[in-house]
Amino acid sequence: MHQNKSLEGHIEIPAGKKVYFASDNHLGAPTAAQSLARERRFVQWLEAAREDAAAIFLLGDLFDFWFEYRRVVPKGFTRTLGTLASLTDQGIPVFYFVGNHDLWMNGYFEEELNIPVYHRPAVFEIGGRRFFIGHGDGLGPGDKGFKRMKKVFTNPVAQWAFRWLHPDLGVRMAQYFSIKNKLISGSEDVTFRGEDGEWLVQYAKRKLQDAHYDFFVFGHRHLPLDIPLSDSSRYINLGDWISHYSYGVFDGDDLQLEYFRK
Repeated sequence: MHQNKSLEGHIEIPAGKKVYFASDNHLGAPTAAQSLARERRFVQWLEAAREDAAAIFLLGDLFDFWFEYRRVVPKGFTRTLGTLASLTDQGIPVFYFVGNHDLWMNGYFEEELNIPVYHRPAVFEIGGRRFFIGHGDGLGPGDKGFKRMKKVFTNPVAQWAFRWLHPDLGVRMAQYFSIKNKLISGSEDVTFRGEDGEWLVQYAKRKLQDAHYDFFVFGHRHLPLDIPLSDSSRYINLGDWISHYSYGVFDGDDLQLEYFRK
């Protein structure tokens, strides 16, 4: 499994440029037709961001299911993949953090799209501010059911066994369970639990005891959230591209949640 060895990144923001963040597109679900409509909208957003992006961060679950066999990747998503390749060819850096639906990435994004892939949270200094960035799955004191399941998903023996399934069978089976199983799909993550009940808020507060971060930016929850953690630190959840079409934009001074309207 490829992992970016650097846990730190540094990005300067030239005058007039911005850094964009998005998460949880779940392309491929619940049907091909519904996914295609959302994909076209997301590509419109990528093209709009192209105009002034200093960098783009995608924080996982771009696909509802993604598994890289040695010589096969899931069919589809050509509009998104082609646009991402065009962005990096233009010199706009794109960073990808795997989510719980697409954690089986193994080199395709790096080799074909020139996009570094992170399998764990990382710290970036962006425009002089410290960002703690990740998908958010499995962090914090709760999420115990998923934590147990993730141990299975990331087990080398389980991955080896899954690779021996024919892709037509393996991908179809995984897509079925991804949509039907609430523990995998995250469909229960649709209501605000209050700060004390938000595991990622509790996780961020604990991280602040060891070091300062201006922004914690996560996905996974499918809810746009902007919660102050202290006088100088905030927790941002990016929401999703299923119901909210929300994203984050940092102009070098402040990070704001915005909504993409066609």
